[in-house]
Amino acid sequence: MRWTLKPKPDLKTVEALRKALQVDASVATLLIQRGIETYEDAKTFFRPSLADLHDPFLMKDMDKAVERIENALANDENILVYGDYDVDGTTSVALMSSYLKTKSGSIATYIPDRYDEGYGISYKGIDFAHDNDFTLIIALDCGVKAIDKVDYASEKGIDFIICDHHRPGDKLPKAVAVLDPKRDDCEYPYKELCGCGVGFKLVQALASKDDKTVEDLGEYLDLVATAIGADIVPITGENRALAYFGLQVINTNPRPGIKAIIAQVEKKILTITDVVFIVAPRINAAGRMKHGNYAVTLLTETDEGLAKTFAAEINEFNLDRRETDKRITEEALIQITENNEQDRITTVVYHESWHKGVIGIVASRLIETHYRPTLVFTKSGDKLAASARSIKGFDVYNALAACSEHIEQFGGHKYAAGLTLKEENYDAFKQAFEDEVSKTIDRNLLTPEISMDAQIELNDITPKFYRILSQFAPFGPGNMTPIFMTQNLQDTGYGKCVGEDDKHLRLTVTQSHAKLVGIGFSLGDKLHLIQNRQSFDATYSIDENHWQGNVSLQLKLRDIKA
Repeated sequence: MRWTLKPKPDLKTVEALRKALQVDASVATLLIQRGIETYEDAKTFFRPSLADLHDPFLMKDMDKAVERIENALANDENILVYGDYDVDGTTSVALMSSYLKTKSGSIATYIPDRYDEGYGISYKGIDFAHDNDFTLIIALDCGVKAIDKVDYASEKGIDFIICDHHRPGDKLPKAVAVLDPKRDDCEYPYKELCGCGVGFKLVQALASKDDKTVEDLGEYLDLVATAIGADIVPITGENRALAYFGLQVINTNPRPGIKAIIAQVEKKILTITDVVFIVAPRINAAGRMKHGNYAVTLLTETDEGLAKTFAAEINEFNLDRRETDKRITEEALIQITENNEQDRITTVVYHESWHKGVIGIVASRLIETHYRPTLVFTKSGDKLAASARSIKGFDVYNALAACSEHIEQFGGHKYAAGLTLKEENYDAFKQAFEDEVSKTIDRNLLTPEISMDAQIELNDITPKFYRILSQFAPFGPGNMTPIFMTQNLQDTGYGKCVGEDDKHLRLTVTQSHAKLVGIGFSLGDKLHLIQNRQSFDATYSIDENHWQGNVSLQLKLRDIKA
């Protein structure tokens, strides 16, 4: 592990914020590292308000989208709500369709089949709309590059409204409206909304025509918060307010589908991390293992009994997904060993039987063992399809672009991409990708990095300090859980390995007169570094340990060094 300490902010700025907020310098430093430099910034950060959400009509084409939908509702047109099969897509479709169904009985939903139709708007989906007399399609979390598909729909007399958050190409589709904050000509103040967030802004705009405010739309925020967490968008600005209030809905009055998912685990209060690891994988499993329609059905169900039945079904998909990705990961690791590829700069593995729905998860799992850019291929029709995952600091999209002579098509971004190629080009591509990454990667990036916010002493960790830190939540990109480093620690002598195969480390650390329990998941192999009261350094986050009705602070250890 590489340990890197974030640079200390300017001392004058720290002191000014410390005085304005009446907090310790360590708290002021953490805030400035997150772009919060004034009293007003801090007020917005610590006290999110729905009133701070931007006017939806600041988004380019919002007026056109609202006008077209109002006309469709007035004329009782059939409206098809279309979205991608992942969490962001299915929550978007659930949100938009359930809102529009309060206005009209002529609303239906469509999720493309992951394997038959693939990502985004499909010709098959447009044909479905035409065959069933839909004259308006609202596409969510997809469509900003679907130029030919939108033209095809237009020829059949079907209008499109697109709500997307992906970066557009050079040309936009000829839709009635293209809502995308990442459009170059869109002056919407916040650019990091997810697809469901853009859908929510459209609902907010439609509701305003009925003199409703954003406070009247609280019932939809559980969906928005789930999408924000699952799509790993920055939890800053508008997303922070939406996630903050969405979590309140999830924890107090969630829709029956989300309530039924939560009931499957023993968890009273969910954080955004819980949403990412408990709610999102179950919703995603529908599209991975069966069909995204199952997720939309669950998320729009109003009857609690039926929601429980649907949630049980989706939980089975998720268990199947877990079993499948675990087996494929094991098979891929064996393949790497048998091919003597442990010391390569990249991982590229393939088997024709691997399940296409989980190869992205498998790529992420392989990086846990072999930390390097990774591609997992499987057979898809007469071609090979792959999911690519990268490591911090390396742009896998650019590396794929440099190997494009071997690739049929590819898309994605810096850290995740998808591609297809002809089977006969696999070996040549595998070597070209290894050569390209070897040539361009900084070798330091091949060692995982822990980025630490600050160095503190053990006696700085007080209940008051933790109370302030907990108000930094919800955590996520742009506002990650603070990571600290403390030097010259000792174990009290009772440190030991715990858990299955003694995989984890439990200890009680001391420094001067301060003493705290620490737990290090997957750090069992570091036991020798703390024995015999030898001095060591640790990097960690701080959380609460709940045990037999008692609550105490503990260190969640990330790494230990002698």
